[in-house]
Amino acid sequence: MGDTPVADEFDVVIAGGGLVGGSLAIALAQIKAQTNCRVALIESVPPESDAQPSFDDRTIALSRGSYRILRQLGIWSHIQVSVWPIQKIHVSQQQHFGTSVIDAIEQGVAELGYVINSRVLGEALWEQIRALPDVTVFCPTSVTATEIDREYEDGRCRVELQGADGTQSITTRLLVAADGARSQVRTALGISAEDRDYKQVAVVAKVQIDAEYVGHVAYERFTKEGPLAMLPGPDGQYTVVLARNVETVQSVMDMSDEALLTLLQSLFGFRLGRLRRLGKRQAYPLHLVTAGEIMAERSVIIGNAANGLHPVAAQGFNLGLRDVASLAEIIADGLRNDMPGQGQKFDPGAKETLQAYADWRQRDQRRVVKFTDGLIRLFGVQGGAAAAARGLSLAAFDVLPGAKKELARQTMGLAGKMSRLARGLPL
Repeated sequence: MGDTPVADEFDVVIAGGGLVGGSLAIALAQIKAQTNCRVALIESVPPESDAQPSFDDRTIALSRGSYRILRQLGIWSHIQVSVWPIQKIHVSQQQHFGTSVIDAIEQGVAELGYVINSRVLGEALWEQIRALPDVTVFCPTSVTATEIDREYEDGRCRVELQGADGTQSITTRLLVAADGARSQVRTALGISAEDRDYKQVAVVAKVQIDAEYVGHVAYERFTKEGPLAMLPGPDGQYTVVLARNVETVQSVMDMSDEALLTLLQSLFGFRLGRLRRLGKRQAYPLHLVTAGEIMAERSVIIGNAANGLHPVAAQGFNLGLRDVASLAEIIADGLRNDMPGQGQKFDPGAKETLQAYADWRQRDQRRVVKFTDGLIRLFGVQGGAAAAARGLSLAAFDVLPGAKKELARQTMGLAGKMSRLARGLPL
């Protein structure tokens, strides 16, 4: 078969139209005029559906690096009225001394990051995707099978689709699995994943605080049963993310609002005054899911499909967005340099391309997995001696500018090799 484009042939097919997959589609659409990159986006659940798991009412903490990426993708202007700045991060452990504070002013930035509702971000992404003439969208459509089609001299991945109008087959030079921690595409590609059940459930709800305490401080407090995060928001509302053991979580879900407010107050203290009204609560099981590989023949795994993290330190979406920025940059540079008459054409799904992506991303991914998992393990060790040691570590860390700066850079998504988008530069 030749290289003449037809309706069912693409350069990049993205399986998963959630926050990460949708961002990649927007990034690749930006280089269409320069590269003629043919992009398709496949999503099984319509974005406006209540069943869409990526766009629920959970709160996302965006790092400073993610802010830069979203700004360069043209998304920030649509969501900036809905974000709430984070200027400090306060870390402590219940009933023990020792705290650490990361301050934006100390780090020389206006904000460490921002808080936004997942549904608001998802709606903004899809509003932009619908306006993209250069992205072919299949929705609601599921990937049912994948295989390497050897009839193509240069190699293609054939993707079988099931939609409302029946079955369809398309081909692509590169298939991107961005369909979440329970990725069906990852499984179809034959890539295994380690699933570590933390035996915890995150209880998420909004809580009202007094106006005099409204500010821009995010709190991470470690309790005996698990971490408690308090993320700031407008109108005196904080988002509570409370990790409970699976044995006790149902009792928390069954509590009256008054009883749960009393529990939260006892765990958190009075740094935000008295906690008042409680919103609707939701529960999410907590796992660490890591793919055995992040690349296969003509395929790459990104976002939660590669690394589904515990929400402690709010690294999940930020890590996935860095995947997007790095992969888009490699593809953009390769296609831009692919000038007629300059030899072999750039292939976004070639082994060399995928290896370049893996070499770039694996260190960052492993560091973040180790960091988040290590926090859960460290603060999960019970006993007075362990708690005292953690308190000393927090207190010492707070007066070590070098160590604090390094953690701040990681928290802001500015550590390691940075993409152009994460540096605030165009793709």
